[in-house]
Amino acid sequence: MLAKSANEGPDMNYWLDLFTGTTWKEFRDAGASVSGFRPRQKKIAARVKPGDVFICYLTGVMRWVGALEVIGHSVNKSRIWKDDSFPVRFDVKPLVLLDPESGVPMDQLEGQASFFANASDRGGFKGFLRGSLKQFKTADAELVLRRVNEAQKSPVLRPVDAKKLLRRPLYKVETTGEAADSALVSVPEPEEAEKTKQSVSDTATTRHTEIQYELLRLGTEMGLDIWVARNDRGRKWNGTLLGTMPRMLDQLPTQFNEATTRTIELIDVLWLSGNSIVAAFEVECTTAIYSGLLRMSDLLSLQPNLDINLYLVAPDDRREKVEQEILRPTFSLKEKPLAKVCGFLGFNILCERIEGIRKLGLCSSLRPTFLRGAAEYFSASPPAGSI
Repeated sequence: MLAKSANEGPDMNYWLDLFTGTTWKEFRDAGASVSGFRPRQKKIAARVKPGDVFICYLTGVMRWVGALEVIGHSVNKSRIWKDDSFPVRFDVKPLVLLDPESGVPMDQLEGQASFFANASDRGGFKGFLRGSLKQFKTADAELVLRRVNEAQKSPVLRPVDAKKLLRRPLYKVETTGEAADSALVSVPEPEEAEKTKQSVSDTATTRHTEIQYELLRLGTEMGLDIWVARNDRGRKWNGTLLGTMPRMLDQLPTQFNEATTRTIELIDVLWLSGNSIVAAFEVECTTAIYSGLLRMSDLLSLQPNLDINLYLVAPDDRREKVEQEILRPTFSLKEKPLAKVCGFLGFNILCERIEGIRKLGLCSSLRPTFLRGAAEYFSASPPAGSI
């Protein structure tokens, strides 16, 4: 039987309540009786009333894990969560509580929930999962509630990635100076499996070269000049040396200082129109995501007024690592935060987009900015709520 709020009625609303694996465990360890949100959620929290239901989702592992009936605003100020106070609080009564391993995978909602119509929505989910206290459409809420109730009644255990489960929340910090503002940053845990000095496999090297080739080829098809990193000019794909492709420049424009030029020369792929760089791409397969972002950040530090499209291109399954690294304080606290100007492009999304436009014969009519629509910008609508 579907778990229901005791006060369920026609005016009852359903709200998204986001957790990490860590904050979900802390919430349950504290008795699962108080759910909290950050101060910026205070205005929307005023719309939540007794009898409403919070539907709980674990970021990182992408599982639906519970439903909580709202009792009312809470005066409980005890320390529940280690890394943040989440002071906008509600007393709640659990309707369903699931362990991460028995939670409902997001994939089970594909094609059924309005925010996940098809696989292309993965990661973005039409923006719905970018912050807590998003109001559900009733049909979507009832769908999720049915699934979590079924999971509670007949649990199916599915392994979860321990590192994703332990993903830490984002922190809001205040910046100082003329551009004083606030920003969300991450403090990543050390990742032992990823070492910048590890040997690069032949498969990863080949994939890296393939992506470079496709970006360079697309640039020429758009009528742009192209540049490949100096240390990659001898790499070959489809029998073609990258350094000998049509419209490949031998020298970069000379308007930059030496430090800027040396930085730009090592960026994996550049698109240029005349003397202007219009797009820059760092392709990361097995090397640390951090190294590509550092190069982009160095470029912006050296040329803060440079207006170009920046992209970090990486395997789709490294999306969360990209998000975690790009929100480090060293990138987020800049006058121009890197996450606002450098978009993430997953390999699959990029290749599908290129294949599609080639089939339609649209390459020659494209503007260099067209990839903005396919890229994900993590700071545009930062996650909020119980994470």
